[in-house]
Amino acid sequence: MTKDTGIYKKDNGVWEYRFTLTIDGKKITKKGTTDENGNKLKTKAAAAKAREQAIAEAKYIRTEKPKIIRKTFEEVYNEYAETGRKGKAKTTIRKQESLWNNHLQKEFGGRFVDEIAVAEVNDYLSRLYYDENRAYKYVESFLKMFYLIFGQAYSRNYLNVDTYNKLCTNKNTKIHMPKVKDEDDGDIVAFSKKELKKLDNYFIGSNAETAYYLGRYFGLRINEAYGVKWENIDLEKGTITIDRQMAYHEGLIYLAPVKTKNGKRTVYMNKKMKLYFTALKEQLEQNEITLKEQRKQNAKLIKDIDGKIISSTELLNTLPNGKIQTVNSMKYHSRTLKADYKIDFKFHYLRHTYGTVMAELNTPAHILCNQMGHAKIQTTQMYYLAITDRGVKILQDNLNRL
Repeated sequence: MTKDTGIYKKDNGVWEYRFTLTIDGKKITKKGTTDENGNKLKTKAAAAKAREQAIAEAKYIRTEKPKIIRKTFEEVYNEYAETGRKGKAKTTIRKQESLWNNHLQKEFGGRFVDEIAVAEVNDYLSRLYYDENRAYKYVESFLKMFYLIFGQAYSRNYLNVDTYNKLCTNKNTKIHMPKVKDEDDGDIVAFSKKELKKLDNYFIGSNAETAYYLGRYFGLRINEAYGVKWENIDLEKGTITIDRQMAYHEGLIYLAPVKTKNGKRTVYMNKKMKLYFTALKEQLEQNEITLKEQRKQNAKLIKDIDGKIISSTELLNTLPNGKIQTVNSMKYHSRTLKADYKIDFKFHYLRHTYGTVMAELNTPAHILCNQMGHAKIQTTQMYYLAITDRGVKILQDNLNRL
């Protein structure tokens, strides 16, 4: 190999250049066998020229950094909406506008895009998923919007390369989805008859009895169960209207809309539940007289889905003395059931059990889909495909009949 001041002739006849520079304390090493147009370096002169150009380019990139222009998150989004989504499907545009108008504009619109930290975005996504109980796929659409807007900002010099890399490219720091919840992992976990009997006995008379029944006999999600108001109960028709759920924001409890359009639904009581809620209503009327002062003192003021302030005593899951019960109330019972009864209890497994049993009893799929508030019937069909002990017993009975 022939060598001459950073220029080498390789055994195959092609020339190669190499150089090492230190700029701003950073060491840069580069080598190449092609010119700026991608042509092979066939002569020494061509290699020397290519080396000079590469050195000049490296110095320019490191020293002549473009000036960063400050723009707000809203300005970047509006710019993208005007110039960056031509040719996008109408459904995509509608979805982006919905996310922006209903959520992102209020939360981030007035902020400068270069001052938004990774942790802020991650915390926001976690709040949507864990506290507001948004669907995992729905929260992913927010993550995509952040990547889109940060990418737009970087391409127009509203973000410097280091900030953009920290937000969007460095795998150790970039914004990301929260850890998936157990109930979203795709596995259906149903309690056995033996476990249900133990659970029934355990929850009778506890502070979580009503919430337990809402999962056991109605298949409600935990946030839905704790968001039910007394006005949602129709004892004459034997129905419960599900139209809100309990949520948290910065430690404050409020009522939010259910997670999807299909989540808003009417569920039906069996005879046992109709008797239970009738008795509970009678007890409530007595409590409002005998425990009036306690209920007044313990009541909390919370925001309803329409923005109006209501008393927590309007909620179904409130103790006789007026103290509110929240989704956190179930944590104690989960620990106790694990330690004393060896049952891995998660409230969402009650929903799984409800769906599985109703499927085994040949409930029409579209009816069960409605009762569980699924957005897609394919989700409901998973309960008809799940293999459980009860399902195997039914199969064996049918085989014996065959």
